[in-house]
Formats: sequence, C-alpha cells, structure tokens
Amino acid sequence: MKKKRFQQEKPGTITRLRVLARPGCRTRGVVLAPGFAAPVALGRTGIRHDKREGDGATPAGTWHPLALRWRADQGRRPATHLPLHRTRPDELWCDAPSHGRYNRPVRAPFRASHEEMWRRDHLYDLVVVLDHNQRPRRARRGSAVFMHLAREGFEPTAGCIAFRRADLMRLLARIGRRTAIVVG
Repeated sequence: MKKKRFQQEKPGTITRLRVLARPGCRTRGVVLAPGFAAPVALGRTGIRHDKREGDGATPAGTWHPLALRWRADQGRRPATHLPLHRTRPDELWCDAPSHGRYNRPVRAPFRASHEEMWRRDHLYDLVVVLDHNQRPRRARRGSAVFMHLAREGFEPTAGCIAFRRADLMRLLARIGRRTAIVVG
C-alpha cells in the first residue's frame, strides 16, 4: 500500500484568506485571515460571480496565488513562499480575448491589447498573479486579475485586489501557492 504524500505548508503560512466587500461600499473591502486583517480596494463594479473582460469586477470564487512579480528598482526582495519573478521593463500581460496568449505574460513589442507590468504609477511594483481564468482559460472571462498595490485613497481597481504596501509585504511573508483566497 502506497503512502499518500502531502505537501506541507511552511510554519506560519496562511492557508485561507477571505476577501469581503465592506457593507454599503462595493469598491472597498477587507482581507481577513488568522492574525491578519487589512483594508483593500476592489473592482469599480464590486465583486461578481459572472466575471467578464472589461467589466471592472473583482471575480468571486476561490483563487490561489501562482507567483509574485516584483520590481527590484522599487524595493528590496520581498520575503515570500511564492515563486518570485523580477519584472522587466518590456513585460506585458495579454488581455485580448481572441489572442492565443490571452491572460498570459508577453513581451514588448506586442500588438494585441495588453497591460503594462512596468507601470509609472507603481501599482505593479508588487504583483501576486492569481489563478483566475488560468486552467481552463476562457476567452472574455477576465484577465490580469492580481493582488497589487493600491492607489492613494483606495480608488477602485479594474478588477484586482489592491493593498497598502506595508499590508501586502506582511501578507507575502505568510502566503504560499496552496493558500486559498476566497473572494465574496
């Protein structure tokens, strides 16, 4: 009889996060986990179960972090249990539903619609890539849904979950690929 192998999380790793909209304010929320709570900005149309490309909604569901992308020119290497990728100036994220690289990283030059990962507003200095619409990947079901840094005053996002830098740095040290991020 074969023994089952279970991948153990590192001690102190959060296994489950809850992302909830604040009552009466669909564009602001809170992230809750044992020993962790932080305010966040959500999509401009709130949390939706039927996510569509360009609808401005943060997709409801259970997602997992795949990797952390970080700009080395904007701060020290974050402590994290996630696979780490140093963002380069030519990196983009395809958001063109009809393109074969939809909801995937691409490099410039790239003619189809895309997000710039090296942003002047620094929102993507720290980006946690989520597994939303990854496998299976379906056209027009949403792309580039990340956890990243918030704008001043927690302005709404295009569908991501945005944090203050200090809160995201604290969270990065406690999440891994098996962390369940429950939105809604």
